[in-house]
Amino acid sequence: MCFSSLIANLSNVEPGDILKELQVREPIFHRPEFGTSRSDLEKMMAPEFWEVGASGKRYDRKFVLDLLEERHANPVSEQLEAGDFRCQQLAVDLFLLTYTLVQEGSRKTRRTTIWRRTPEGWQIVFHQGTIVQD
Repeated sequence: MCFSSLIANLSNVEPGDILKELQVREPIFHRPEFGTSRSDLEKMMAPEFWEVGASGKRYDRKFVLDLLEERHANPVSEQLEAGDFRCQQLAVDLFLLTYTLVQEGSRKTRRTTIWRRTPEGWQIVFHQGTIVQD
């Protein structure tokens, strides 16, 4: 694809529309309406997916899939409040979404997810959570 075509494709994206599409998907892995089976989660995650947890540890796709499979087998009710969403286009069909997540009324983290739009739907490429210190 030539540079001018790339710029034309970028300019055809309405950031507000993408923000709305992605906002309903967050916090990721806490939206049962997008699937809870391992195969649903695999479709949602790009093959090269990885994550940096709030602990600072790096987790690969397999580790996160195993953890999510266990979480969905033994669900726990959580109080989650997401807000302050922002979206930035990084490349054609690649978007950075950031937001703040408050869990159980006290644990506050800043979240970053890189989403890729594919013909099959949205896929997560990367995710990070960082604890906010008061």
